[in-house]
Amino acid sequence: MSECLHTALCLAARGLPVLPLRVGKVPFGNCPACANNACGGRSNMKYPGPCTCKAPCHGWAAATTDPHIINSPTWARSWRKAAAVAYHPGGAGLTVVDLDNPDAIAWAQQTLPSTQTVATTRGEHWIYQGVMGSVNAVRPGVDIKSTMGYARWIGQGTGTMTALPEAVRALAVRQPSPVRPAPQAVTVPAGGAGGGGDCRHRTPAFLERGIAMAEQQITEASSAIHSTVYRTFLAVLSAHGRCGCLTDAHVARLFAAAQAKGESPRHCTDAWTNARTRLGL
Repeated sequence: MSECLHTALCLAARGLPVLPLRVGKVPFGNCPACANNACGGRSNMKYPGPCTCKAPCHGWAAATTDPHIINSPTWARSWRKAAAVAYHPGGAGLTVVDLDNPDAIAWAQQTLPSTQTVATTRGEHWIYQGVMGSVNAVRPGVDIKSTMGYARWIGQGTGTMTALPEAVRALAVRQPSPVRPAPQAVTVPAGGAGGGGDCRHRTPAFLERGIAMAEQQITEASSAIHSTVYRTFLAVLSAHGRCGCLTDAHVARLFAAAQAKGESPRHCTDAWTNARTRLGL
């Protein structure tokens, strides 16, 4: 029995829904039957459904406490390749405040009630009793992992777990900003259309397919959300940004997909601006 499998079974016996992680601290990719959400089930991060697939290929929604599933031949293949074990905090009635650097830890020590604390590679996990939505980047270096999210199991930690405070719940409430920039349509730089005439990107199906693929890439990301959003924005602008085809509606769709994954409006705007700057738009 692998060390990861042994750990997973011990955690499941304590009521923590578990799943294997591959190298890079990310879940295993979907099986062919569930690729691109073809199953219509648990891989859909916003609306997880009753997929019958028994493989651990649905991110947080695959987490389970059932030892028969964890020990099944389908899961055994993943455990042999697993680099770590993760758990679904919300499924165990918990919320993890992921503090990613010393500044974030200092903020928590001054702001949040003490609770069970687990040291991570770069920071700490503060674990509270109670559930809420998972939200990334609620402040610099701080992510919240609870429902519809997963956290890597590092160890038991120290301290006594306390109730989820309102101060943490308040972090997830998006406050309206009077300076929030609206998504901007991309204009054509001089000579950027490549000779004039009708642009192939104006074919509705071509442009729609590109935007839909970008939305899907962001929606299905299970980690590194900041990087995924930036790379996706960069790819969209690389393909469609020099001919003036993108409209406010297209950009708003991309921003909405990113914000549904927990990105703030400011992070969306920064990622869009940085991608444009890199491409010289």
